[in-house]
Amino acid sequence: MGYDQQAVERVRRTLAGRRDVVEKRMIGGLSFLVNGAMCCGVTGADLMVRVGPDAVAWALAQPHVRPMEFAAKPLAAFVCIEPEGYQSDEALARWVQRGLDFVATLPAR
Repeated sequence: MGYDQQAVERVRRTLAGRRDVVEKRMIGGLSFLVNGAMCCGVTGADLMVRVGPDAVAWALAQPHVRPMEFAAKPLAAFVCIEPEGYQSDEALARWVQRGLDFVATLPAR
């Protein structure tokens, strides 16, 4: 599966200026790792965000959000946001920040 180049560029702009970000093709799209931990990414046209297991229920209650699946199995700490859910730059930034907030709790790799 590919990924939406415009969505990727928007995520890149959101993360611009950080020295701890690495891009990597994985989970069927392009992922952004922060301090070695997957934070967010784009798969197809969807934004995937690692919110952490404690925030998944809250995230799934938001509009345009569904569980993240890979190889037909749910990923416990991730959600997918449809394009309507991150249409504005502010909404995209809020979702990316949720991913950054979670990976900040993890030890650096």
